[in-house]
Amino acid sequence: MKAIIKGSPTRGLAAATLGFFFGSAAISLFGPSATRLNEVMHMTPSMMGLLVAIPTLSGSLLRIPFGASVDGTGGRKSFLWLMSLSVIGLLGLSLLLSTRYPHNMDGTYWLILLLGCLSGCGVATFSVGAGQSSYWYPKNRQGFALGIFGGIGTMGAGLLALALPLLLEWAGFVTAYYLLAIYMLIGTVIYFFFGVNSYFFQYKAQGYTKEESKIKAIEHGQELFPTGNTRESLALSAKVPETWFLVLSYFVTFGGFIALTAWLPTFWQKSHGFSDVKAGIFTAVFALSAALLRIPSGKLSDKIGGLKVSYMAFVILLIASLVMAFSSHWAVSAAGTMVMSIAFGMNNAAVMKLVPVFVHQSVGGATGWVGGIGAFGGFAIPPILGNVVQRMGEAGYDRGFLTFTLLSVVLIIVLYVGLSKTKKEPLRKR
Repeated sequence: MKAIIKGSPTRGLAAATLGFFFGSAAISLFGPSATRLNEVMHMTPSMMGLLVAIPTLSGSLLRIPFGASVDGTGGRKSFLWLMSLSVIGLLGLSLLLSTRYPHNMDGTYWLILLLGCLSGCGVATFSVGAGQSSYWYPKNRQGFALGIFGGIGTMGAGLLALALPLLLEWAGFVTAYYLLAIYMLIGTVIYFFFGVNSYFFQYKAQGYTKEESKIKAIEHGQELFPTGNTRESLALSAKVPETWFLVLSYFVTFGGFIALTAWLPTFWQKSHGFSDVKAGIFTAVFALSAALLRIPSGKLSDKIGGLKVSYMAFVILLIASLVMAFSSHWAVSAAGTMVMSIAFGMNNAAVMKLVPVFVHQSVGGATGWVGGIGAFGGFAIPPILGNVVQRMGEAGYDRGFLTFTLLSVVLIIVLYVGLSKTKKEPLRKR
């Protein structure tokens, strides 16, 4: 029996990255439009915080089972399911807005949340793509591969934060969301044709036993292999304490990245009086910076170790969030968000480097936990920021950043106690 093997590490990484690039756009689904929606829906700050965060609810929680499914299926089918669900949600949202916006929006808040949640399924492609990419690359190149995947892939959210305000201005509110649905459909079709599983899963799908598939894949250079099915992968990785330390670390920085990508348009408009487009530009610069910095940060993690990069990231985040909390000038706030984006990009890359180091026996399951619960920070943090505003008034837009100051202190302690003394990381030779 001769197997037909497709793709290469480069193609596997490129397809997963491109798929997540499209899927991650839903992070910015409501951030740029929340102020306009509030004009006709009259939401409280807490309700606005929930609205901008809602795509992350499904986008984070679905990462757990779908990320773990990579260990059983390789990831391609899971990718297509999530992106298809996102297309359905976006089409439903567009149809709702076309029939109810702007004069008949009463009673639509919870339906918009439901459709936003469905639209956010594409965000969950992160854990699928991360696991899929990990199986394509050797251990000493995980930082590079996952830096590329997370860095370029996450740019989708930043670009939409910039593009959506422009579309709202030029094409109109309803048309902008129809265009977004078409955009996601195009991404789904592209992944359908180019997405490919790693060698092990290709051999297994063509009738080879697990042992035979592993031997064949090793001949191609594959180093990482799953140890069980989805349930076993989740259970195995959950028993590794380091999994949960990495979850906490990712909760703060990737969850924080998602949270601020969704929240910053409201912050700039309400706190500093920016227009929709100007707020979108500042948010896009933040998001793109955090995304792109994952690439060099992944390489740096390969070189000096992910833990050192994580320590540096949380020290930077602590200082920057303190500056943000007591800033009242837009230029200082802009600088503060840029420095925070550096911290987010550094630690997000470092965590993905550390997953196959500390949980090598179940990369897909661990990626599911880390990506899922970690990204849940993107859902949990915006309502907290909105609640601070509701309690403190306009000053709350700045003081809310103390949330990140506190979390930074906690994570520096967690990293030292939980990870620093466990095992040595394999570093890439110069």
